[in-house]
Amino acid sequence: MDTSAKDEMIFSFAEWLRDQGKSANTIKTYTGVLSQFCDQTQKILLEIHSEDVQGYLDYLENCKKSPGTIEKHYIALNVFFKFLGKPQVMLTVERKVKEHKLEVPETLSINEQQILLRDIEAEGNLRNIAIVYLLLHTGIRVSELCDLNGRDVIMETERNYIRVRNAKGEIDRSVPLTLSAIQHVKNYLYSLKEKADPLFISSYNQRITPRSVQYILKKYNVHPHKLRHTFCQRLVDNGIDIQTISKLAGHKDLNVTKRYLREKSLDLANAIDQTFTKH
Repeated sequence: MDTSAKDEMIFSFAEWLRDQGKSANTIKTYTGVLSQFCDQTQKILLEIHSEDVQGYLDYLENCKKSPGTIEKHYIALNVFFKFLGKPQVMLTVERKVKEHKLEVPETLSINEQQILLRDIEAEGNLRNIAIVYLLLHTGIRVSELCDLNGRDVIMETERNYIRVRNAKGEIDRSVPLTLSAIQHVKNYLYSLKEKADPLFISSYNQRITPRSVQYILKKYNVHPHKLRHTFCQRLVDNGIDIQTISKLAGHKDLNVTKRYLREKSLDLANAIDQTFTKH
């Protein structure tokens, strides 16, 4: 395939994905898959048929790629042919990965949470303290944290909460704030000499980036995902219903939230027996 035609097609696909509200990471993943697909098939994309896609997925399988990787390529190509207005290309393509068990999320224990909060507070950086409390007590994604603006922190007499925005900048959901989280956010805001529109700013007075947050947490051997998983797991452990947790976490698929039921699912039979057995 002509390199310039390939690059032009990938660029157009990326622009379309951006218009669809896809995140930067999703766009990078999908265009990366498309680039690999082009390099492997060596055909003009407008002339691709179902057997070409099937052959590509078979090739990935023969290369011992993981089921998750093959599924990622299938989904990306499925979206691409929708972009082309040719969804029929994927209709007869065999999906290599059937429904599979999602990985059990890694979380912090109660003791590990206390140690993290103790250590971050001992360091004394008010911005970093507020960041850790928000990630741990709201479960928002690190990208969502970085996109927060000052006006997204709502402090009212009866309740405090943050407004979380989607990739288009629209309000996606509201998440209540604990007393400790709002207090540390206030401490950080009061420390600022000038109020900037981004809630969290870097040492260069720019909006903080996900990579910077990951770097902050790396010192404590914690990844932002782990704090998000911990938030969801603690809600499950405290008896909050799965629909509510899914809404708070911004999960689009309830099955993603159900991963946190792993420990309690072992007791379902006993729970049902106790509920319906007369004493």
